[in-house]
Amino acid sequence: MRTNFSAGQLADPHLAEAEKQLRACVHCGICTATCPTYTLLGDELDGPRGRIQLIQHMLETDSTPSAKVVSHIDRCLSCLACVSACPSGVNYPRLIDEARAHIERKAARPTARRWLRRALGTVLPDRKKLRLALSLARLGAIAAPVLPKALRIPAETAARFAIHGPAAKTRHHKPETAPAKRVALHVGCVQEVIAPQITASAIRVLTRHGFEVVTVEGTGCCGSLNHHLGQTTEAERHATALVNDIIAEDARRRFDAIVTTASGCATTIRDYGFHITTQDAKHVATRTRDIAEVLKDAPLQPGTAHKGTRVAYHSACSMTHGLKQPGVAPQLLRKLGFDVVEPRDTNCCGSAGVYNVLEPDIAGELQSRKAASLMATEPQLVATGNIGCWAQIKAAVPVPVVHTIELIDWATGGPKPFTS
Repeated sequence: MRTNFSAGQLADPHLAEAEKQLRACVHCGICTATCPTYTLLGDELDGPRGRIQLIQHMLETDSTPSAKVVSHIDRCLSCLACVSACPSGVNYPRLIDEARAHIERKAARPTARRWLRRALGTVLPDRKKLRLALSLARLGAIAAPVLPKALRIPAETAARFAIHGPAAKTRHHKPETAPAKRVALHVGCVQEVIAPQITASAIRVLTRHGFEVVTVEGTGCCGSLNHHLGQTTEAERHATALVNDIIAEDARRRFDAIVTTASGCATTIRDYGFHITTQDAKHVATRTRDIAEVLKDAPLQPGTAHKGTRVAYHSACSMTHGLKQPGVAPQLLRKLGFDVVEPRDTNCCGSAGVYNVLEPDIAGELQSRKAASLMATEPQLVATGNIGCWAQIKAAVPVPVVHTIELIDWATGGPKPFTS
């Protein structure tokens, strides 16, 4: 594509990077067939190629986008399927991220929408606020039928989850055998409130197999939620705090890797080097791994109680297209003796951070399709490696939904993570 940015605009490194990606796009349209919103809605402007045209005009002119433009940008899931499909190697996140930040600065959203986005960006990354909000949402769910849609959807969504209190603040976990490696385990925000058993399983599995574990958390959020809302200042605050926490611990203990149990967080952290640009941020980004990747070569010793359990594995978009490791977790589960099946539908489940709250109709359609595809495999349970997908799918299928690490824990001596 030809572009028309001024020299002054290109002095901004984020705009310069966006311009580079715009120039790489040849408008071939191959990406459209992989885009969930395009295939659902059939509108060119709800696909990557159409959005790129909107983004180019908006950024080049530094204009305030219309409500129509904002709606098309907002409907992007950031599933990154278009990145995997693009033959020209366009880094679409550089474009959609810059567009969201631009809209956040320039556009005047309807009041209810603006306050909802602000509330999500304030509450979800803060565990104390999230616990309080979930408690209040249970009361709000009772009145859900008479609430406006902007409040009804969040209330109904929040009321589905159990609320867990703060976990013990033990940061250093010694291995059960002689340590082979030392890792920093990232502890995030939403997961610790609604599914802290995932982190507990991760610590058990790692220490059981010779890993020394130190938990790191910064503010308690990696910044991903704010980042995808276009709230760059808050995203960078959370990211910088996490980097500082990791670097401080690394100076004392020298980690072999930084581990996450949420592939969405891992995808964001792996991009810290671009968004923060410090050497510390780049150091953290290059050493961050999903827990399945860390364990794939570990000498796991499975028992027998779990063997043959039929598991439908859902690979999160962040795992497939962000980390580009769709096969690591299912291969690991098969090696341990699970009967792993994968659905034909590889599209996004509709969670996409807070997308299911902001765009409930599209998210609901994707959720239904994903649930049908998973259940068509006749599983005893569903496994995934990202907390957003876990919550989205859990609300739509009649079988237990667990994190991959919970199954690895069970297979190697831990508790069974579901009831039959």
